Formats: sequence, C-alpha cells, structure tokens
Amino acid sequence: MSPILTASTDSDILKCRRAVQALRPLLTNEAYEIAIRKTLADNRLMIFAEENNEAAAIAVFETGYNLFRGKYIYIDDLSTLPEYRGKGYAGKLLDWIFDFARKENYDQIHLDSGVSESRTDAHRLYLNKRFEVASLHFTAKL
Repeated sequence: MSPILTASTDSDILKCRRAVQALRPLLTNEAYEIAIRKTLADNRLMIFAEENNEAAAIAVFETGYNLFRGKYIYIDDLSTLPEYRGKGYAGKLLDWIFDFARKENYDQIHLDSGVSESRTDAHRLYLNKRFEVASLHFTAKL
C-alpha cells in the first residue's frame, strides 16, 4: 500500500476526483476543481493513498478551534473507490489523521456519518478506530 500523500498540486487534485465523486456523485467533472479549491481554501486538507496513478481513497478534513471542541479536526469526507474497499485504505487514512492530530496537539477528531444499511462497514471502521457515537446531528436547509 502506498504512503499517504497531501493533495497540493493540480495533478494531485485531479488524481482524487474519482474517489471524491464515489462519495459525492452529484459533484460533476465540470464543478469538481472549483469545488475542491473552495473547500481546500477554507482551512481544509485533502490526503490520499495513490494506486495506479489515481487516489484509491481520500480524506478531506478541516482544522479549527471552538469553545465546545477546543482544538479539533473534523473529517468532512472519507471515501474509497469501490474496487479498493475492504483493503485497509480508509483505516490507513484515519491512522494518518490520528497521528497528525497527536503531533499537532489537537484535542478531538470529529466526523458525521449518514445512517443507512449501506453505511454499516463505515460505522464498523469508525467504532474499531475508537470513535464514539456522541450526539445527534440536526440540519435545517435554507
């Protein structure tokens, strides 16, 4: 398995497109680059594991500080291409984030995950990585 890389160049960002779209299928090829650049400009990083000159899996996370969480990381996106699922890529990305958080003295790592039968494997991974179900997340669309 390849090392974890930070997507920082145009080439890296393009390598990650299919893995991002596996989680965000409404993100068209035409909208992808603008959306990723806006996302990364908002205090976020995208990391990936590369196989065959593309990202087998990606994670996008923000860093910040607030009164509730202290110094935190929030994982926005964690996605693995279907042909690489079940091979440890997402776990390796999470391990990288945990190592980064420890080195940079973050207090907490957060993520939200949709609830459906198709998310069972993801939830199993999060629980195995010692995440706790800590709250309900409410949303009001405007």
